[in-house]
Amino acid sequence: NNTIKTSRYNVFNFLPLNLFEQFQRLANAYFLVLLFLQLIPQISSLAWYTTVIPLMVVLSITAVKDAIDDVNRHQNDNHVNNRSVMVLMNGRIKEDKWMNIQVGDIIKLKNNQPVTADVLLLSTSEPYSLTYIETAELDGETNLKVKQAIPVTSNLEDNLELLSAFDGELRRKVTCESPNNKLDKFAGILTYKGKNYILDHEKLLLRGCIIRNTDWCYGLVIYTGPDTKLMQNCGKSTFKRTHLDHLLNILVVWIFLFLGSMCFILAIGHGIWENKKGYYFQNYLPWKEYVPSSAISAILVFWSYFIILNTMVPISLYVSVEIIRLGNSCYINWDRKMFYAPHNSPAQARTTTLNEELGQVKYVFSDKTGTLTQNIMVFNKCSINGIFYGMHIFLLSLKKVDFSYNKLADPKFSFYDKTLVEAVKKGDRWVHLFFLSLALCHTVMSEEKVEGNLVYQAQSPDEGALVTAARNFGFVFRYRTSETIAVVEMGETKVYQLLAILDFSNVRKRMSVIVRTPENQVMLFCKGADTNLCQLLHPSCISLRDVTMDHLDDFAIEGLRTLMVAYRELDNSFFQAWSKKHSEACLSLENREDKMSNVYEEMEKDLMLLGATAIEDKLQDGVPETIAALNKAQIKMWVLTGDKQETAVNIAYACNIFEEEMDGVFIVEGKNDETVLQELRIPEEVPNGNYGLIINGYSLVGKTELQLCSVLPRNFFPRCSPLEGNFKTTSLFHESPFSPSLLAYALEGNLELELLRTACMCRGVIWCRMTPLQKAQVVELVKRYKKVVTLAIGDGANDVSMIKGIFWDFFAAAHIGVGISGQEGMQAMLNSDYAFSQFHYLQRLLLVHGRWSYNRMCKFLSYFFYKNFAFTLVHFWYAFFSGFSAQTVYDTWFITFYNLVYTSLPVLGLSLFDQDVNETWSLRFPELYEPGQHNLYFNKKEFMKCLVHGIYSSFVLFFIPMGTIYNSVRSDGKEISDYQSFSLIVQTSLLCVVTVQIALETTYWTMISHIFTWGSLGFYFCILFFLYSDGLCLMFPNVFQFLGVARNTLNLPQMWLIIVLSVILCILPVIGYQFLKPLFWPVNVDKVSGTRNLPRYNLWPSLPF
Repeated sequence: NNTIKTSRYNVFNFLPLNLFEQFQRLANAYFLVLLFLQLIPQISSLAWYTTVIPLMVVLSITAVKDAIDDVNRHQNDNHVNNRSVMVLMNGRIKEDKWMNIQVGDIIKLKNNQPVTADVLLLSTSEPYSLTYIETAELDGETNLKVKQAIPVTSNLEDNLELLSAFDGELRRKVTCESPNNKLDKFAGILTYKGKNYILDHEKLLLRGCIIRNTDWCYGLVIYTGPDTKLMQNCGKSTFKRTHLDHLLNILVVWIFLFLGSMCFILAIGHGIWENKKGYYFQNYLPWKEYVPSSAISAILVFWSYFIILNTMVPISLYVSVEIIRLGNSCYINWDRKMFYAPHNSPAQARTTTLNEELGQVKYVFSDKTGTLTQNIMVFNKCSINGIFYGMHIFLLSLKKVDFSYNKLADPKFSFYDKTLVEAVKKGDRWVHLFFLSLALCHTVMSEEKVEGNLVYQAQSPDEGALVTAARNFGFVFRYRTSETIAVVEMGETKVYQLLAILDFSNVRKRMSVIVRTPENQVMLFCKGADTNLCQLLHPSCISLRDVTMDHLDDFAIEGLRTLMVAYRELDNSFFQAWSKKHSEACLSLENREDKMSNVYEEMEKDLMLLGATAIEDKLQDGVPETIAALNKAQIKMWVLTGDKQETAVNIAYACNIFEEEMDGVFIVEGKNDETVLQELRIPEEVPNGNYGLIINGYSLVGKTELQLCSVLPRNFFPRCSPLEGNFKTTSLFHESPFSPSLLAYALEGNLELELLRTACMCRGVIWCRMTPLQKAQVVELVKRYKKVVTLAIGDGANDVSMIKGIFWDFFAAAHIGVGISGQEGMQAMLNSDYAFSQFHYLQRLLLVHGRWSYNRMCKFLSYFFYKNFAFTLVHFWYAFFSGFSAQTVYDTWFITFYNLVYTSLPVLGLSLFDQDVNETWSLRFPELYEPGQHNLYFNKKEFMKCLVHGIYSSFVLFFIPMGTIYNSVRSDGKEISDYQSFSLIVQTSLLCVVTVQIALETTYWTMISHIFTWGSLGFYFCILFFLYSDGLCLMFPNVFQFLGVARNTLNLPQMWLIIVLSVILCILPVIGYQFLKPLFWPVNVDKVSGTRNLPRYNLWPSLPF
């Protein structure tokens, strides 16, 4: 049936299942083991509640969050499963619930109604059996898409008798592929009345779509419930772990080893003490019956100390980390400076686990079209039969062409060369064929609600721009059906029979249509990348190809996107034979795409060249400034694009990826791996490495030697030098475009390291003619060998491979994936970790949010480990004065509340609100970002500093009170202190020390910071006097044993002197280090802070929203 279930728990299994899942985490399992150890009386050295209360709090917080999430899932499931839909039953339309729909049912859908299941479209209320749908829930795209029923079922219309007959047809059968998560792929065959009909994704309405602008439509249910493509895409997302996460795992292992070694030392000490001193106390404290010797006693003491020192591994660490990450994610979501008003689109942190990773990025891999550019395509120039048309880049004063003679022209369209319009009016055959091909070779759908007012629905901006250009020049695409395309040619409507569509793919990089003209001539029209189409042209087109390629180079120099256009006249008998092969391939359910590709190749050859198109795609606002700032932050920017080399390089200069001051440009060419290897090593010969490097593999055919500057026009790179020429040494910027033919060599065998080495020597790198798979390969290459943080950013479905990864091909994604919600839909955004609408927001994401998050997390971890080392290691020193008897220094309630209450809020305030410099200075000085790339603020060395600092503090906290009160008496001759008073002094000194320590670490004070820091210290004294009150101790003498200790001890001025002395001795080295560090070991932030008067205090947090 069609029931869905996304919930994980029910009333009966929630508690055991949730606890089971939580104890899969190592930290929780560790404390569960500790709890069991504490239940063993022979080794129990702490009260059970010292572990139970913190563990229960941590488990409860997670359980409540999981319960709330699952209750919401239950409510959503019930809401969806109980929706109503109209179903054809026994010749009548009846209302039923979604959950009851089954495969094979025929359902009726109305306008604005969501699609119940994955259904085969049978008939609709619209002309030509069209249905308009919105797929926002599937891919985030809000633009309408068009589906079309197959002709054999479109005549069923709204006739219940015909629909019932179709439903009851015994020979009706749909054979289709197994359920999968590919939203744009579907292969099936409808068998009806003895005939087979091809089914593809254009005939399928997916669950989650919404019917728009269509009164009604009928569909046959193909997939239901969990088998629908929507639910198939609801699997678990890949969990990315940060470098700090991996480091924490290593450090926790170190802590375990350190903990074990201390327990071992103390156990040996206990054994020695028992042999040397213990026998003196046998009369008073005899061994238990289960302790026959000092060796057995030492073993028991080992586990007793393992319990006492368990706070070395803080139970609240992971919970605190998640809270901090959640808070910093909210800052990104709330940042008004990353809100794009034209699209009403805020920035989104789609994950909460990677915020600090944003402060460590070294390589950024960016798509070009729609990421660096606006992806708003405008037809700018063209080349037809060797003649150049369009405004020259220097002739900006020309007037726009007047298209008023064309009643169907788009008034928004602009063109600046009237000679092309004159050629159209004169009836130039090649010009007419060129624009006819643009009007026929596409998948655009036309909507005409008002006579003459055409609205095109295009799957890509390029297609829309080309069809609009043909429309304005007199070849108006009017409408299409599944079998025909209507074009208004110079005012005359002609209907072409659509015989076949040879689909576009990232591998083929072209699409073709085969039509039968009104004159009964079968013709193929093709458009695609010049590198592909050049190899498919008829030999008679060689001279025209050379001229057109020169024009394409000129277009690319201006940064225009180019396509080549060709056609072929087909013999009818040849087409009929080919059509049979095509039908056989279409009817195949296994390897259909491979078989179709082979059939396509038989048809797409001996093409006659018509010309080429040039489409303008302007840069987004702020792109050059953003890339310049990233360069200053030592972030390397690599652009991965499918465009021509010349187009990509032109954009690179416009974006500041390449600089005009560079010394020269190398173009490396080779057609085998030996040549490529040799050429990749040539840059080593250049003095000081000041060079530019271009590698293009598409122009390698037939060439055997290295040629520099020969592929591009001579005036394209005036700074290019031959290999043996002289080189200047002033440039600091290098460039290196690559293309996939070279990549095919370089990513095989041992060449990948040479390729990576050469590319990493460059400041900016352009990878041209890239496929989605190759984008993922490049990202994987850098991740594997460079061991740095990578970020991939893109806006289209072809960028998902590097943003999210291609796991079935074993190519992982970049560490951080950023999606831009643009003109190419929302697939990149939906598969990303962070999303926004404009590329220049990347500067703020990295230099402000990323840097702050990294700094805060590093401060948090350093302070967190320090305070726990200082707290725990006091027990180690105390062991030498207690006969290694596994006794605790502190009151058990202090142990219980230390991490949970007393020190939790101050560290959260530090890690949520602290700013070493404000956002203005973070953006003004991008160099401040660099320490995060080298992981300078928290690493193994910094961890060891925390350990040493903790050891020193614990030493002072124990021996200063011990030394000052040892054998001391009050003025009345009584002992100045006992065990309980000593415990109170040590724990109070400890809390004062860690509070002052966090105050010294805080560089940006807010009112919340003050409340959290000093309020927690005040709260400690309130709890102290409450727990040590007479009433509570008398009511529960076995639980609260420190009767009146707080009142009696803190009344003595000597005790306060001891506390102050301990704090001063602990903090003095820290103050000295913080004073000397900017003088002798300065980092970038110290240099900026030392020369600028930066704000250090604010009443309320200066948050970026």
